[in-house]
Amino acid sequence: MKALVYTALFALAMPLTALAQTSQQAPIEVEADRLDLDQRAGTAVYSGDVDIRQGEMQLRGERVEVKRNEAGELSTATATGERAYLRHQGEGQEGPTEGWARRIIYHVAERRVELIDQAELTQQEDKFTGGRLEYFIDREVIQARSDVDGSEPQRIRMTLQPEQ
Repeated sequence: MKALVYTALFALAMPLTALAQTSQQAPIEVEADRLDLDQRAGTAVYSGDVDIRQGEMQLRGERVEVKRNEAGELSTATATGERAYLRHQGEGQEGPTEGWARRIIYHVAERRVELIDQAELTQQEDKFTGGRLEYFIDREVIQARSDVDGSEPQRIRMTLQPEQ
């Protein structure tokens, strides 16, 4: 049982470490009601009010699935729920970047986050909403779309605060 828990934590560790470069040495804390680990499929699924933290990074959802690719490298972390949540405090940023959506997908190798369906992203006082938002962490680029598969288009809205 102890080996299973360590394996599950290891499966989670790499995407969080990639997301929070300044917190690489911080411990990973996971809270969930359930864990289903499938070594052959390369997946770890946490469910029931999942809260994952490492340093300045946090990922929350009703369900979080972590997948590895064929080479055994972690490829995605997907959080789902009515209001899945992502928080990332980048080095040198004044405040955190926070995102909410019904589905949040973090693509590890690309360091890209997709927020899908009722998506919202805030950076300091600036706010972006729409059907689908993509945030490229290293480039600090945001792309917004109104379309969501299987849903009515959700208009893009932005609120940008003037620089002080």
